[in-house]
Amino acid sequence: MAGLAACAGRPTGVLAPVAAAAPDATRIDMLVATTRLKSADAGIMFGGERGPAPAFAEMQISIPADARRKVGEVQWPASLPGNPTTEFVTLIATELTVEKARARLHERTAKTPHRRVLLFVHGFNNRFDDAVYRFAQIVRDSGVKAVPVLFSWPSRGSLWAYGYDRESTNYSRDALEELLQALAKDPAVGEISILAHSMGNWLALEALRQMSIRNGRVSHKIKAIMLAAPDVDVNVFRSQIAATSRAGGPHVTLFVSQDDRALAVSRRVWGDVARLGAIDPTSEPYKTDLAADRISVIDLTKLNAGDSLHHGKFAASPEVVRMIGARLASGQAMSDPRVGLGEHIGGAATGVAATVGSAAGLVLSAPIMIVDPHTRENFGHHLRQVGAGAADLAGAAAH
Repeated sequence: MAGLAACAGRPTGVLAPVAAAAPDATRIDMLVATTRLKSADAGIMFGGERGPAPAFAEMQISIPADARRKVGEVQWPASLPGNPTTEFVTLIATELTVEKARARLHERTAKTPHRRVLLFVHGFNNRFDDAVYRFAQIVRDSGVKAVPVLFSWPSRGSLWAYGYDRESTNYSRDALEELLQALAKDPAVGEISILAHSMGNWLALEALRQMSIRNGRVSHKIKAIMLAAPDVDVNVFRSQIAATSRAGGPHVTLFVSQDDRALAVSRRVWGDVARLGAIDPTSEPYKTDLAADRISVIDLTKLNAGDSLHHGKFAASPEVVRMIGARLASGQAMSDPRVGLGEHIGGAATGVAATVGSAAGLVLSAPIMIVDPHTRENFGHHLRQVGAGAADLAGAAAH
């Protein structure tokens, strides 16, 4: 629920551009559509209140070289201005008209394989700078080849504003649907992938549901929908996905973690109804329902990564975020039955194990193997390469 929250004492105003990046830094360019109200402070850019109409911007974020940062984390400036050698800093933060935003999109899709767009919808308790820097980290660490587009809705960035944030997602669903419709109709856009986190999943699913009802189906350009730790009622999700999957629909991948403390709190708030991001996908009725809807599930319960609430594992785990980028770059949806999910996670973990001379890194893969038989088969292949000791681990994971 709190997800990728702002840390106490962190400086505000980090979106004020600095003079230059470090020579070996990576620059991440993204486009932004937001329903937030413009801030009078240029370093904040957009606040937590609701704007009268969608606004647009372009951002360029500098990320330090991997040798000076931990992959999966955002290195926030300790003070302003930030140090581009060791910290994330902003190089460009410019508001755009809708016409200029469309022109920037066309410039970038023309240089991108398959003219692919990756749309990110952040979660609860995220200030605008939280969403911008986290998305930049995801793009950098995943290595995804796509034009990054952030949809940022009015979250106040406070643990005490849960009700306000939830209503802000409802306030923003028409704007997100309009953005999706515009992207789908734009001949410069070839493919669209959607990644949503936490409460942002409610917003994304509602916008997709509206698109499906309005058009008779979700656009064929939307190839993949990735639902990370969704703060969504499991019963409501059934009706949302029924509309979204009409006439085939896009591939859907669900990231869950049964130790998600934030979603445990949310469950109590919503009358003790299970939240989608915290289910056990191997138990009924979820196992049958997910299979019927052709939804792939990545169970991260045993993965030790992310914040203390276990709510941001999808972005904080180097293996998981790289797998997302690898699958999108290959043109395969993560639910593609021809390749088990363990091929990328298992491959990454095998590399870790080989480096340290043991099979310890393979433990990261075990939670995923329970869900997908193709994954178990591929995972076993990786384990046999490591050795007999790792094969014992494969047997445990398979059972």
